[in-house]
Amino acid sequence: MVVRHMNSLPISTSEGFSRVSSFKPLNVGVVIPALNEEKSIEEVLCRLNDYGFNNVLVIDGQSKDNTVKVASKYGAKVVLQDGQGKGGAIRQVLSNRYFDVDAMVLMDADGSMDPGEIPAFIEALNSGADIAKGSRFLEGGSTYDMGATRRFGNSILMFILNFLWSAKYTDLCYGYAVFNKHAVETLAPVLESDGFEIETEIFIKALDLGLTVKEVPSIEYERIHGASKLHAFKDGFRILKTIFQEYFRSP
Repeated sequence: MVVRHMNSLPISTSEGFSRVSSFKPLNVGVVIPALNEEKSIEEVLCRLNDYGFNNVLVIDGQSKDNTVKVASKYGAKVVLQDGQGKGGAIRQVLSNRYFDVDAMVLMDADGSMDPGEIPAFIEALNSGADIAKGSRFLEGGSTYDMGATRRFGNSILMFILNFLWSAKYTDLCYGYAVFNKHAVETLAPVLESDGFEIETEIFIKALDLGLTVKEVPSIEYERIHGASKLHAFKDGFRILKTIFQEYFRSP
C-alpha cells in the first residue's frame, strides 16, 4: 500500500473541524517515549519544529542505538528512563514534571502521529476538555497501521470498557493525547501501569476522577522504520486485565 506521509498533509482536517479556528497559543510541551528509534525520531522532531513546537522532552528507555544522540542533536531535552516500558516512561514524566507547561502532548517516536494535529487537540482543551485524546475512528480519522487482528481486538476491548463505565469512547488503544495541567496533577499520583496498557489506565481513571475527555479525529500512519513493539495478544491481555482491575477498584 502506498501511504501519503504526513509531510504532504494539508493544515485542515475533516469538514467542519478546523485545527486553528480557535487555537490559543498556550505554553505547550511535547513528551516522546522512545526506545531504539534513531531512524524515526529525527523526522518527528523536525516536523514538531516546523509547527513551532520546540519544547520537547524525549524519555529514553535505555536505547541500544543512537536515539539519545539524534534527539539531542535536534534540540530535544533527553531524560533517561529509570526502568523500562512505555507506561513506566509516562509515569516518570508525569510525576517528575520535567517542565512547567499549560498543555502536555504525549506522542510516539515512530512517526505514525502527525504533529500538525496538535492545534486541534489544544483547541479541545480551549473548549473545556482536561484531556484531548486522538481517535482513529471518528469522522476525519483513520489508520494505516492496524491490521484486522488488532482492529478486532481494539473494538472488543473498547466495547467492554464502554459497557462497564457507560462511556462513549470510539478508540481505546491509541496514545496520542494532550493533557492540561490539572489532568497531569490529578493523574500522576494514581497511575500504576508499566506497559502499553498505560493508555487504557489513563482514560479509565480520567472517567473515575471526573476529568473531561474529548476525542479528536486523528490519522495514524505507518511507522517510518522498523516494527511495532506492541504484541497484539500479550499486550491485549494486559489491557483486558487492566480494564477489569480498574472496574473492581472503581468507586
